[in-house]
This record gives sequence, structure tokens and C-alpha cells, in this order.
Amino acid sequence: MTRIPLVDLAAAHAEVAEEVEAGFKRIIADTAFIGGPEVAAFEREYAAFSGLPHCVGVANGTDALELAFKAVGVGPGTEVILPANTFIATAEAVARTGAEVVLVDCDPRTYLIDVEAALAAITPRTRAVVPVHLYGQLAPVEQLRAGIGGRDIVVVEDAAQSQGATRHGRGSGVDGIAATSFYPGKNLGAYGDAGAVTTDSEEWATTVRTLGSHGGLRKYHHDLVGVNSRLDGLQAVVLRAKLARLASWNERRRAAAARYDELLAGLGEVIRPVTLDGNVHVWHIYCVRVPNRDEVLTRLNAAGVGAAIHYPVPVHRTGAFASLGGSFPNAERVAPEILSLPIYPQITPDQQARVAEALAGALRP
Repeated sequence: MTRIPLVDLAAAHAEVAEEVEAGFKRIIADTAFIGGPEVAAFEREYAAFSGLPHCVGVANGTDALELAFKAVGVGPGTEVILPANTFIATAEAVARTGAEVVLVDCDPRTYLIDVEAALAAITPRTRAVVPVHLYGQLAPVEQLRAGIGGRDIVVVEDAAQSQGATRHGRGSGVDGIAATSFYPGKNLGAYGDAGAVTTDSEEWATTVRTLGSHGGLRKYHHDLVGVNSRLDGLQAVVLRAKLARLASWNERRRAAAARYDELLAGLGEVIRPVTLDGNVHVWHIYCVRVPNRDEVLTRLNAAGVGAAIHYPVPVHRTGAFASLGGSFPNAERVAPEILSLPIYPQITPDQQARVAEALAGALRP
């Protein structure tokens, strides 16, 4: 029986292959490998898609976070609040600025940042709070902003998993700044690493672009101590082709998620995902909770179902950040139970029925 992958990148490529091939030929003919018209066009198009005036392409999503943090003044002597239930890149990006990582727990139903815990963790050194838009839906950013009030604290949104998602009709980075990743498996994925920062602030956008280009916007003019983090033309070709389809691909993901909800409704051991009121989810990941998760995962993989885990260890339990210590009961409780099922725009009802059947079998003693 054919294996069902967690993400089917080959199926996505089949839909854009001709455009990508033609675009690659243009890049090679023009030798526009770094920057160039394809990158500029993608930045304009993704900014418009996001409902924001500025998009700066960078080398990857972790760089996008780090450069966004630096642009808003995160650095040595400051603190950044983020959830313990996130990919380690969120914390890495903070650490690379020299700022202090401050972890808080997640909401027990959605696994998004616990807003009350985040607001309670604010100190005079807090410069930023990071709502991670996990699995494809936006965290309650408006609640964070209301709680922050007039304090000089920036909401920096980790939008690596939420391309196209909205909350109360508004996307990531509106009235602020957001960082995203175009890692191949994302809803909008490149053919390698890539990322971007989106913002409504011209000043922040200029700073990000400057920092990512060795600290200067003109060759051999280095106004800041920067890094080398730029989006290349080949990746921009891929991203432009996929961006034109992203809205319809996200609709297909929503249909697939609704189908899973129906298929799994009779499995009492399975805790299905919850969508916050006001959210339009884009289902980067369909994450359930199950007992005996590791055994269930082994059985699913043996049955040809490419299930996976996002994420098996909260940040404070990793070796890199164990020194932070702390106790975050919700994150610690869900980590051994969460399980990601295959989801992508091209998944078929028959494939999803097989996943549900395999999951039911894997849950049996």
C-alpha cells in the first residue's frame, strides 16, 4: 500500500513545475541569483497578500525572527517573553540578539501562548512579547496588545506556520511586525531555506533590510553591524508560483481539517484541535492528542502513515535552554501526547480515511 506522507512536496511541485522551470531559466539567463527583479516582485506580492506595505525577504525563518527582534530594539539587557511550547528557533533568535529568554506556559486547549501568563511575566526590562501562531492559527494578539497598553513593549509575531491565517479579519504583522519561514514544508514553502519579515513600519523594514545585507543598503557602505541573510532569486521564483495558489491551497487544507474532524469524531481517546473564535485557520499542522503517543506513532508509521510530532520537548526541557528552569504544566502535559497527522492541499478523502482507520487501529490495546 502506498505510503501517505506527512507533507506531499512532490504533489505541490507538480502544480507549479512549468512556472518554476520557466522562472529558473530567466534567473540563469539574467544571472540574477541574489536579489534582482524576482525577489523584488515577490516582496511586493507577499506584502500585498499580507495586507502590509513592507516585506523583506531573508535567508530563513530564524534569521527573520532575529532581524525583526533587532529592528525593534531587542538586545543585551532586555527580555523577550515567548511560549515554552514552540519550535526552538523562536528562543534561538532571541538568544542570538543577546537578550534574555523568558518562557511562559501555553493555553491547555489551543496550545498557543497563555496571554495572562505572558502579561504577568512583564518586567521593566521586557522589550518584546512573541505570540507564536502555532499550527496555522493566530494567537490572540489583540489581547496581548490590550494588556500591554501604553508600555514600550513590541509584539513580534512568529508567523512561521500561519501564512494566510487571519484573526478577526486581520493577518500577522498588522500594526506591528511579523517574521515568517518559507521552509519547504510550510504552507508557502521554498525549495530550500527562505524567510521574510513583514511590517507596517518603514523604519523597521529598512533596518531589517540593512541588517540582512551586511549592515548597508549600498555596496561597501556598512552603517550597522549586520549579517548576510538575503532571499535569492531562485527561491523567489518558487515562492511567487506558490503564492498565486496559496489562498486556494489553504481552502483545501481547511476542507481536509473538517474531514478529519468528522472521521475522528468517534474516537473518544483522540483530542481534536480547537480553533479560537474569530480565527481563520490555515492548518499547517493538524495536531491531535492521544494516549501512549510514542507507541501510536510507531504503529502509524509501520502502517504507512507519515505522522510526526510538533514538538516533543518544551523549550525549557532542551539541553540548549535547560538553564532557564521553570515549570510550565500545560506545555509539559501536552508534549508527550501531541501527534501531527498528514495534511496538505492535495491529500485525498481516501487517504484521510486510511489515516483515520490506521489511527483507530493504533489506539487499540
